[in-house]
This record gives sequence, structure tokens and C-alpha cells, in this order.
Amino acid sequence: MAKFCPLFSGSTGNCTYIGDAKGGLLIDAGGTARGTLDLLEQYGIPLPSIQGILVTHEHIDHIKALKTFSGRLRIPTYASPETLHTLCERDKLGKGAKALPLPEEPTAVGDFLVERFPVSHDCAGTSGYRITLPNGIKMAVCTDLGFVSDPVRRALAGCDLVMLESNHDIQMLKNGPYSRELKLRILSDTGHLSNTACDTVLPELVQSGATRLVLAHLSRENNLPTLAFSAAKAALLDAGMKEGYDYLLKVAPIQGGEMIYL
Repeated sequence: MAKFCPLFSGSTGNCTYIGDAKGGLLIDAGGTARGTLDLLEQYGIPLPSIQGILVTHEHIDHIKALKTFSGRLRIPTYASPETLHTLCERDKLGKGAKALPLPEEPTAVGDFLVERFPVSHDCAGTSGYRITLPNGIKMAVCTDLGFVSDPVRRALAGCDLVMLESNHDIQMLKNGPYSRELKLRILSDTGHLSNTACDTVLPELVQSGATRLVLAHLSRENNLPTLAFSAAKAALLDAGMKEGYDYLLKVAPIQGGEMIYL
């Protein structure tokens, strides 16, 4: 049975577990080390079963616990060559860490087939990940992107479960407390995906086979879980798709999300 669980999601930390009965992978390690270990124990995920960490990019909310997990706990780390270069340059990998660059071609990581794809963000080499489990289930994690490019669309198509960024409500952001410069960064093509931009993609994901949709990386200042959920549900309904029949929709909480089984 395939398992998916957002352990942390948002500007304070991001870490997602994908696996099965034998083992799994972490996408990012952006929660605290202690908090991540506690959640893995809570969900009954043995630490030795973690076969690798796939890092999307070097922002601190995605790598906070990476030094501990890659060094002291000796979990192999995978990322784009550009991201690995930055992590090494900034001393973000633990002593003796096993760090391996991932090409964009499908690559075996432990028992899983991983496809890394580029996303548009303000870090060189920022990546999303499409993962095929041993039972054939396909899942994708795609956050921290300014817009949905054609390569992203191709990577997400045909996945059974997709975690996609739904970072902000545009009006909340524009009317909110952030500086003009930060607002422009978030709204740019190398910023973060709005509810509106996310919602335009959801119907095509369902059409291509996705039955589970997870909205992620919500801003605490510029979004609300209820707002992101209702906007996504309305977009899917406009496309003739019914929740509970065509798809199941979840919003990843800041910490300790629900384990999803496929």
C-alpha cells in the first residue's frame, strides 16, 4: 500500500513522506530535526526505512534539519547539481554526508523511481519530484514555483496523487503587510503559485488520472486553508468534477498532516 504524508508545509517548514510498507523517501527536510523524528515515530515510520531525502532547493524552510539527517543520521541526499553545489558551498550538509546529483531522467533511489523536473523559482536548480512506487502508484510534489510551465504540466500528468502549491490569495497578498518588494517577488514568475494559478491546473490533473489532490505551502499571512480549499473545489466543480467521486481534496496543514493511503 502506498503512503503519502505532509509532515510540515508552509513558510516555516516543508517535509513530505512518500513510501510503502518497506520504506520511503522524504521530500525536503525543512522541519526541525526533533519535530520530524517525533512525527515519523507518531506515524510508525522507522528511521532506517528512509532511503533518501530529495531536496527541492536551498531555502531554509526546506533544509532546516538536513544537516542532522544527512550527517549524523546518514540518510543519502539527492538534488539537482546546482542545489547540491549551493548546499555544499553554504555548509548545509552534515559531515560525511552522501550527496548525489539527480539528472532529469528517471533514476532509481532505493526502491523508488524518481523523476526530477525543473520549476521556476528564485534559486538555481529548484526542482519538483515525480515518484513511482514499486506497486506502480505515481505521486508528485511541486511547490515553490512562480508559474506552471509545460515541463511541470508534463511531469504532473498521469500521477495518482499530486501535491501542488497554493500559496496565496492574490488580493490578500496585495492588501497585506508585506513590503512592495516582497509582494512583487511572490507574484513574479520566480515566486510562488497563487490559489488562482493552482486552480487552473487542477481539472487537467484529474482528467489525466489524479484521484488525490493536496494543496500545499499555504502562506500564513496571505491565505486561509478554507479559502484555498473552497477556491480549488469551485474550479473543479466548474469543470464538472465532483469531490468524493472524481477526486479527494486535502489541504496540507503547517505540521502533522493526515496519512493518505492509495
